[in-house]
Amino acid sequence: MNLINDINAKLEKHNLKLERFKEITSRLLAWGVIVRDEDGVEQRLYDDARRIEELLSDYFALAGFRLMHDLKNEFFRLYAPGAQIPGVADDEFEPQPSLRSKLSADFVSAALTLRFLFQQGLAEGGGRLTDSGEVLIRFEELAATQQTQLKRLLPETSGDRDKLIKDLKRHRLIHIGSNFSFEDEDAYIAIRPTILGIISEDALVAALEAEGVADEQEPVQGEAMKLQGMAK
Repeated sequence: MNLINDINAKLEKHNLKLERFKEITSRLLAWGVIVRDEDGVEQRLYDDARRIEELLSDYFALAGFRLMHDLKNEFFRLYAPGAQIPGVADDEFEPQPSLRSKLSADFVSAALTLRFLFQQGLAEGGGRLTDSGEVLIRFEELAATQQTQLKRLLPETSGDRDKLIKDLKRHRLIHIGSNFSFEDEDAYIAIRPTILGIISEDALVAALEAEGVADEQEPVQGEAMKLQGMAK
């Protein structure tokens, strides 16, 4: 029996077609993550992926990828070979930069700041913590905290800021309303628990201890190696 026939046989047990398997694996390879509460499309992808989780894990493992499933927060994240995964032992592979997301220094800094704010929100609790485990912040809080903790400013132009927010959302690190606006002081950014899957506490501590060096791109990009376990 060849591999395709074997996959088809296992899919048939769950009443799924090969086309659906390709759709799930393509989404994970392209985006690196599937989060159930993102939208209806992703909810159905997550539910189907959960039914064939063992098959997906075996399939990606053939190429050295690791598929992690957070049952509590209902998301899958795919890590490239050699990636550092918070709370998980390293694999035997050397990091493969060509398989990883290309993350800008602005993205890395913002993600580290979000990780700091998420941890702070969990500790404080109260109205900042939602029923789904997200921590609510305002954009200005992100900007002020990044400047204070990492000594690095957010992008200056509205276009660059908009791109940064979209990139953070695309990687499922934040959730924003459809009418989100930088000018709206009451607009919230929800930091998702998925942030814990790409930034370990050690990486956060190292970034905070770096103090002023973070406003130079090279040290910030060094921290990116801890984030870039995300598949493309």
